[in-house]
Amino acid sequence: MIIVAIDENNFKKASSIIDNLDSDKCMVKIGSVAFNSIGPDIIFYTAEKGFDIFLDLKLHDIPNTVKKTIEGLISYPIKMLTIHASGGIEMMTAAMKAVSGTDIKIFGVTALTSLSDNDTSEIFQRTTAEQVSKMLDLAELSGLDGVVSSPHELGLVKKRKSLLSITPGIRLHHSNDDQKRVMTPKEAIDLGADYIVIGRPITASNDINKTLNNMYLSIQ
Repeated sequence: MIIVAIDENNFKKASSIIDNLDSDKCMVKIGSVAFNSIGPDIIFYTAEKGFDIFLDLKLHDIPNTVKKTIEGLISYPIKMLTIHASGGIEMMTAAMKAVSGTDIKIFGVTALTSLSDNDTSEIFQRTTAEQVSKMLDLAELSGLDGVVSSPHELGLVKKRKSLLSITPGIRLHHSNDDQKRVMTPKEAIDLGADYIVIGRPITASNDINKTLNNMYLSIQ
């Protein structure tokens, strides 16, 4: 399943992108850029257009704060929500309790796709693969629905049968930008990705609908 990332801080621009997408071919990701600047209006607009919504806020705080924050978000028409797995088991368990009784799935971010091995070694004293593996352990123990990890760690994720995968860092072709660990849509799907997140390659396209359709066909 394709998830199109809407990272705009202007309602008119964000809604224009959504108007050119097809709810039969993708979900929509509302991240912190859009949510913090536009607010819930963009969520309700997206839902009214028939899209399933992935609210990607990457919550990371003490357990009670994360639980109360999520309790304030579950009234929105969302299907998925993210937290940082590095917040620990107690925080992740609190997040799962907050969505109990709803159909909202919680995904834990393992390691940001902008991080290289050098970065994770400096921050966590582990390679990227080692950090992702440890976060997968914690996610499983916490009963999370799934994780967010780069396509390069999909092999590690698919060994964990209880976890779904959301895979950012998807590009039409390999390019130099702030995403370090990237892959094409077909490569990621072939490796077992459940959801692939695509932003700029679609949203910055001259023909958003055509580009989405081409990507959709490429992974069927």
